[in-house]
Amino acid sequence: MEKYQPSPQWINLFVFVKDPENKNLLARQYGPRGSFTFTSQSPGEHQICLHLESIRFALFYDGKLAIHLDMQLGEHTNDYTELAANDKLTLLHLRIQQLVEQVEKIQKEQEYQRWREERFRQTSESTNQRVLWWFILQTFILVATGIWQMQHLKSFFKAKKLV
Repeated sequence: MEKYQPSPQWINLFVFVKDPENKNLLARQYGPRGSFTFTSQSPGEHQICLHLESIRFALFYDGKLAIHLDMQLGEHTNDYTELAANDKLTLLHLRIQQLVEQVEKIQKEQEYQRWREERFRQTSESTNQRVLWWFILQTFILVATGIWQMQHLKSFFKAKKLV
């Protein structure tokens, strides 16, 4: 039929979210419908694992299951009009909350830039050290080859009785 049927009630969805340090941010079980949100303080690649589990034996279930992921990232993820209506905030309180969130995001961005700068510095220092050791190795090989050539030529000339 190529159609998606409504989710059966006997299917559970487990959601696991891990940050770049492999710490669990979210581990929750949902029924056939649900949504989840999480906030991370760490920059980098996050792992989102969705695991389906059946409550009953469904070996011969031939239906298709659709999972819709709507990911929102960054500063535009909060709906402030809905937040104001739910928490009954005045316009001033709402604006203060927006400013506090913007300041937090700026601080997180600064931390991320510091982290990137630190990683770049470590990479640069590592590369610099490798270049230095490569130079020392090349110089040693060049000097050793020169000494060997001089010894070889000296023995050659003595064997030919030119010196």
